[in-house]
Amino acid sequence: MKKRLMPIVTFITALLLIAVGCSQSPQAKEAPHQTKNGSSSKKGNLPNIKILATGGTIAGADKSKTSTTEYKAGAVGVDSLIQAVPEMEDIAHVSGEQIVNIDSQNMDNKTLLKLAKRVNELLRSDDTDGIVITHGTDTLEETAYFLNLTVKSEKPVVVAGSMRPSTAIGADGPSNLYNAVKVAAAPEAKGKGALVVLNDRIGSARYVTKTNTTATDTFKSEEMGYIGTIADDVYFNNIITRKHTKDTDFNIAKLKKLPQVDIIYGYQNDGGYLFDAAAKAGAKGIVFAGAGNGSMSDTAKKGAVKAVKNGLAIVRSTRTGNGAVTPNREFEKDRLLASNSLNPQKARILLMLALTKTDDPERLQTYFNEY
Repeated sequence: MKKRLMPIVTFITALLLIAVGCSQSPQAKEAPHQTKNGSSSKKGNLPNIKILATGGTIAGADKSKTSTTEYKAGAVGVDSLIQAVPEMEDIAHVSGEQIVNIDSQNMDNKTLLKLAKRVNELLRSDDTDGIVITHGTDTLEETAYFLNLTVKSEKPVVVAGSMRPSTAIGADGPSNLYNAVKVAAAPEAKGKGALVVLNDRIGSARYVTKTNTTATDTFKSEEMGYIGTIADDVYFNNIITRKHTKDTDFNIAKLKKLPQVDIIYGYQNDGGYLFDAAAKAGAKGIVFAGAGNGSMSDTAKKGAVKAVKNGLAIVRSTRTGNGAVTPNREFEKDRLLASNSLNPQKARILLMLALTKTDDPERLQTYFNEY
């Protein structure tokens, strides 16, 4: 029996010696760490990425694993989000901070300013190489565009969310968060303005929008296209031509409040009284989501012209979802501005910031042409 065991014992001993020898090999000790864009670097040289959490579906939870629409948003804190994706530590040194924990439909101007100021504060430090913001998808594009206009740094700022809560079967939050950190850690992401990462796609905050109520591929840049994709590595394919971040006129460091700007939706048989109501409620500007090329009914136009005479800025956008609202002499003579290719919700973001600089119609129109 002993003779039969000897060859087996000898074989196992040899394997153990080989394993020990490999673990002590200088080459094994100094094996380079593979980074997000294929280049090699030691793990100690990884970038520092800060995750700022605001709540939303990505932090949502429910008792049922099959529930994807009825859940509590913002139920999970930033520490739990980070712990759920330990693989992020292979691509960056990650730390987190909870800004708020809310449904994104409750994101307000006060919180926007708080978030943007914190982003700028962190990016001024050499200890922060990029920022990821977790956010509910309902108003994600508005926050992303606000950051695109107010962040004063070329360092990457990436906004991510999910369409399924963290407790759901097939939750997309962990993958989206991992990819967002990967993009924020990529040197190629610098200088591209605020980015939106979901469903393995990289969108510019200027162009991307939510297009579906529940599908995981809801965020699209249908008219302009995505600027990049993620397939293990990060690939950027297009460039952004509109002004953003350091090239904008907007400095919010000392700004305590944003002017009220409302959105009025155009429809058959609409009336001018909605403009009167917005002005009475304190609006300084109105975005009109018109049919087609920002068109207005005669009654709506009368309400808009009256509002302009009372000192409000009026910008025509479109409810169609795609296309640019073009200048029109009929509207220009009444100082009714055109949003260019900004949808109503993003036109509102730009008009709020533009009104902190000027109320001159020509200068306001320049902002919409360039931003």
